[in-house]
Amino acid sequence: MLVHSLYLLFFLTTATPGITNPGKHYVSENSKAFSPSEKIISHKLGDRVISFKVSQYGEFVNTCCINLHDDETTAVKAARSVLEEQGGLLIKIENNAKRNISFSFKGVIYTFDPNRIFSRTGIMLTLKANGKINPLAVTEVEKFAAHLLQLIPDSIPCLIALHNNTDGDFSVRTYLPGGPRHNDASQVYADEWQDIDDIALTTDQVIYNRMASFGYNSILQDNANVFKDGSLSVYYGEQNRRYINIETQHGKTIQYREMLKKLLVILDEEKSTLASLNTIDID
Repeated sequence: MLVHSLYLLFFLTTATPGITNPGKHYVSENSKAFSPSEKIISHKLGDRVISFKVSQYGEFVNTCCINLHDDETTAVKAARSVLEEQGGLLIKIENNAKRNISFSFKGVIYTFDPNRIFSRTGIMLTLKANGKINPLAVTEVEKFAAHLLQLIPDSIPCLIALHNNTDGDFSVRTYLPGGPRHNDASQVYADEWQDIDDIALTTDQVIYNRMASFGYNSILQDNANVFKDGSLSVYYGEQNRRYINIETQHGKTIQYREMLKKLLVILDEEKSTLASLNTIDID
């Protein structure tokens, strides 16, 4: 476990925060450049039909946000306002404003956390923790998870998970030495000026460095040694793909917007830098 100082992280960062991609369509604060085109995709889960709501803002998709817990509305509200300005995709599970999903299968009710379903082990753990477990029910949830993953474009530079928490329940301290999940992180930056509940957890070293350099509580997941609980961050970490969970307390929409927009600046700078390198005349 390594706790970085903000001073050190600024020097580890080479990109300049103020540079934006001149080719991207930027608009003034709170203005709406894009209205979403929305579609509902149905999935039969046992005897129940669950809906995935997919909202696309603009013609091109460089940003993809996913909301797994339907009771975490602050993150969705903030993300929608940012996507209206900058474009992108929002994938959302519709579950009657509830966190866990329950379904009936062959006369038995099963319940699971939709952020613990991206491995067979995770599915078995979450079904058991929430009541009953059955091999056929496990298969039903596996198909649900596979359908959800198919909706995420392969071309995006980083998947953004939208989450909220309650005061003190889940925070950056959870990952610090002595915290219940300290073994799941390889690096942690805890900023003394930030609310401990407002965090960014990522599978990627560069994104971790940049978010921490802006003063946000940041966690770099230990992709090799993290507890395999079936969560989406673990799934992406095992595949060496970029993922970030931006999380604030319920109700902190302004803070969530700020963190999400800063992340998009980071990703846009990377894209701009790569485009510049590709246009260099090497003759």
